[in-house]
Amino acid sequence: MITAPEVRLIGADGENIGVVPIQKALQLSREAEKDLVEVAAGAEPPVCRIMDFGKFLFERTKKEREARKSQTKIEVKEIRLRPKTNEHHRGFKTRDARRWLMDGMKVRVTVRFRGREITYPELALEDLKEIAEELSDIAVVEQAPALEGKTMSMVLAAGKPAKKKAADGEPKAEKPAPPAPETAN
Repeated sequence: MITAPEVRLIGADGENIGVVPIQKALQLSREAEKDLVEVAAGAEPPVCRIMDFGKFLFERTKKEREARKSQTKIEVKEIRLRPKTNEHHRGFKTRDARRWLMDGMKVRVTVRFRGREITYPELALEDLKEIAEELSDIAVVEQAPALEGKTMSMVLAAGKPAKKKAADGEPKAEKPAPPAPETAN
């Protein structure tokens, strides 16, 4: 499939053989019982290498698989609300969002408008700000609330680590206040 009359040939052991006619390159690859593979088609003359092509493909896919394993995939979970969602139900959804954020996921909070609810976007904005405030101890707002069509959404990402409370819920010992200066009467 190599159409060039001459190629720069690299041997099976990686040594540079030089510029040779294509027939000689094919003969050398047959003698080594390996494949002639075009490595750089854009070079002048094209660079070809004598190698075991099946082994090369196997090693390349193995490296790609290892690279995919080492990547961290960040999942984006979503909680959906309506402007009329009451605080109790919003609490359930916020608790789920807290759990997901603790697991390192991102959370998209979406408020969907139906009918004439779209005329009061400030209600949804207030809900989104309250949720962001509730989760501010473990999350930061990655994408501010924005209105897109009939939905308003924001994205929260795990940011700040949860603050540790003192053991057994005891308040931290504070420094004693300096004594007030005495005044003479």
